[in-house]
Amino acid sequence: MSLNPPTAPRISVVIPAYNAGGCLDQCLDALARQDTPPLEIIVVDDGSTDGSIAGAAERGVTVLKTSGRCGPAEARNLGARAARGQVVFFLDADVCAHEDAIARLTAAFSDSLVDAVIGSYDDDPSSRDFLSQYKNLMHHFVHQTARSEAFTFWSGCGAVRREVFLEFSGFDESYKRPAIEDIELGYRLRKAGRRILLDRDLHVKHLKRWTFWNLVKTDVLDRGVPWTELILRDQNLPNDLNLQISQRISIGLVYLMLGLAGLYLLRWGGYFLAPFLAVLFVLLIRYWADGSKTRSRGAAVMMLVVAGVIIALSQGHYMRGLVPIIVCSVPLLFIRHRESVSGRLRTLNEWLSWLYIAAVIIVSARYLYQGRWLLLGIVACAALIATLNNRFYLFLAEKRGRLFAVAAFPFHLLYHFYNGVSFLIGTCLWTVRSLASPARPASKPVQSPEPPVDA
Repeated sequence: MSLNPPTAPRISVVIPAYNAGGCLDQCLDALARQDTPPLEIIVVDDGSTDGSIAGAAERGVTVLKTSGRCGPAEARNLGARAARGQVVFFLDADVCAHEDAIARLTAAFSDSLVDAVIGSYDDDPSSRDFLSQYKNLMHHFVHQTARSEAFTFWSGCGAVRREVFLEFSGFDESYKRPAIEDIELGYRLRKAGRRILLDRDLHVKHLKRWTFWNLVKTDVLDRGVPWTELILRDQNLPNDLNLQISQRISIGLVYLMLGLAGLYLLRWGGYFLAPFLAVLFVLLIRYWADGSKTRSRGAAVMMLVVAGVIIALSQGHYMRGLVPIIVCSVPLLFIRHRESVSGRLRTLNEWLSWLYIAAVIIVSARYLYQGRWLLLGIVACAALIATLNNRFYLFLAEKRGRLFAVAAFPFHLLYHFYNGVSFLIGTCLWTVRSLASPARPASKPVQSPEPPVDA
C-alpha cells in the first residue's frame, strides 16, 4: 500500500495598511502576477484616512478593519484570525512580491519541520534617490549574508504556519507603532525550539522613499531602542544580522573616533574642524544632489549654512585653500547624480565627483599636520571600520559603483553611532521599567474563530 504525498499547504496573504496610497495598489498588482496564486488576500485597514482601501475592496480581496489606528501588530493578528490557509504570508503594503514568492513558500512549507520562512528586499529598490538606495541595499545585504537558520521573524515578507502563529498568541499588540513586534515573535518561536528559515531568494521590492530624519527616527526609536530592551529581557544577543560581532566592534570604533576627535578639538579647536567638515561636505554631495528635485527650501538653506561655516572656519584658521573647493562644490549639489543623466554627462559627473573628493582630501591633509598622532588614531579607526565592513562596501560598489560606496561611508558611520545611542537609551529604559515592574504582562492571545480549511 503506497502512502500519498503530503498535500501542499495553501497560503493566505495578510497585508496591514494605513494610508498606503498607491503602494497598496502596486502590492496587489504584484500578487495578481504570482506564478502560483494564493488561497486568498486579506487587507486589514488600520484606520486609514486617504481612501487607499477603497481600491482594494474593488479588486475583490477581503478587507477587514481595526477599531481605529491600532498598529500593524493588531492588524496582522486580525487578519491571521480570519485567514483560511494553513500558512499566513505577511506582507507590508509598500512591497511588491516577486512572481515566484507564493510558489517558493508552498515548496518550503511542504517540509513539516519548517514553522516559519522569511525573505528579503531585492537589490533594485523602487526609489532611485541615494538614501533610499543605500538603506534598502543595506537591508538586502544583511539578509543575504545572514544564516539560513534565522533567529527571528520579519513581517515585511514573512510566512508562518497559522496554527503555530495562534499557538504563540501572534504579535504582541502592546506595540502600537511599526516596531519590533516581528522580532519579538521570532524570539519566542526560537526559544520554544521552532524552526525559522531565511530564504535568500524570496524577494520583495521595497517601494518606500526614505528621508534622512525618517531613517534616523525609525532606526533609533522604532527598532534600536525596543530591540535593545528585547535583548536585555530575553538575554539573547545572537551573532547574526545587525548584531554580528563585527557590527558591535564597529560601534566601539566609531565612539573611539569621536573621542579622539574631541581631544583634537580641545587642543586645536576649529583647526581640525574645518578640514574635517570639508571632507564630509564633499562626500555628502551625492546624497544632497540626489534630492535636487524634491529638496525643501529648509534643506537648501541648511546646505548653504554648512558651506558658510566651513568657509568662515577656513578663513579664521588660515586655510584659504579650502574656500574655492567649497564654493565650487555648491553648484554641483544641484546637478543630478550619474544615474539621472546619460552618455558623456554621466561620465563627466562621475569624474568631477571623484576629482573633488580627491582634491578636498589632499588640500585638507596639508592643514592637518598638528596633532598628527591623534589624527593617525582617527584614520586608523576609520580604516578598521572599512576593513570590518569590507564586504558591504564591495557589495555597494558592485551594485551602484565605487563613488556610491564612498558616499555611503559617512552614513554608515552615522548608523553605527546612533546604534550606540539606541543601546544606551534602551538599556536605561529597560533598567527603569525592570525596577518599576519586574514582570511584563503577556500579550493578549490570538483566538481562532474557526480552523483553517483543508487544502
